[in-house]
Amino acid sequence: MEGIEFTRPMDIERRSMELIGLELKAPVARENEAVVKRVIHATADFDYAENLVFSENAVEIGVSAIKRGCSIVTDTAMIMAGVNKKVLARFGGRVYNFMSDEAVAEEAKRRGCTRAMVSMERAGALGLPLIYAIGNAPTALLTLYELYASGRLARPELVIGVPVGFVNVAEAKELIIKTDIPHIVARGRKGGSNVAAAVCNALIYLASGDARE
Repeated sequence: MEGIEFTRPMDIERRSMELIGLELKAPVARENEAVVKRVIHATADFDYAENLVFSENAVEIGVSAIKRGCSIVTDTAMIMAGVNKKVLARFGGRVYNFMSDEAVAEEAKRRGCTRAMVSMERAGALGLPLIYAIGNAPTALLTLYELYASGRLARPELVIGVPVGFVNVAEAKELIIKTDIPHIVARGRKGGSNVAAAVCNALIYLASGDARE
């Protein structure tokens, strides 16, 4: 059909990345490019070239953590499903999500707080080096901030702060940006589980030496 480019399935992602590179208007630091392009690939939203905020050496820090076997904590089952767990496992890492645990739900109800809050507390109690990938609940980011600020949480290896929404979302992200925690944050209201999974996978592929961009 006229105007339609037929591409073999294995070449679709490669071609998509090429098109993203051609259409990018905002300048992107080379060290952050793989992450930015994968997020745009997942969303078809070029605003992320400007919205994503990277702390100093955030990508390098995240890749190094994964290579050392760091695990990932998520706040949604969708992020957990979207992360390439097979490649992550090669380094000894796994993905944790406590949001659907009955014990977490019961504790949240008893305390009158959110499951996201209890989940972050549960993750911190693992005593493991962790990357936190937050795509839905600003409460999760607020809890991480409060736990870290009060000395009840060891500094995360990296916080991927990309929840989507309107209430406390932008504010929670700004709190993380102001800390010394290594972070990749989608400033403003935009974000979501697909964005969080895309950032995780970009780091995982960089760690594995996968050339896909």
